[in-house]
Amino acid sequence: MTLVVDGTSIEVDDEGYLVSLSDWSETVAEAIARSEQLELTPEHWAVINVIRDFYQTFEHAPAMRPFVKAVGLALGADKGKSIYLMTLFPDSPAKLAAKIAGLPKPTNCL
Repeated sequence: MTLVVDGTSIEVDDEGYLVSLSDWSETVAEAIARSEQLELTPEHWAVINVIRDFYQTFEHAPAMRPFVKAVGLALGADKGKSIYLMTLFPDSPAKLAAKIAGLPKPTNCL
């Protein structure tokens, strides 16, 4: 499968995750978000940056519990809550944030 961004075809898997993490850019993130019916706000970007930092540190995308903890440590306890993250990334915040951030699907998420 492919995602076309600014005339360039980018390979994604059958769930929409990037096949090559090096294809990620903010423009690609915006395109993935649009495909998920999301418009990214500064609040989304703050969380996307946290999950990308987590990936750089631990070399895997976090499942929900460590994701919530990482967001809380980076952005404050008021944002480190599942309810807050679900308002930004509905259904499965860890999976959706990872997808938009250009990361692999978290292994502990269904």
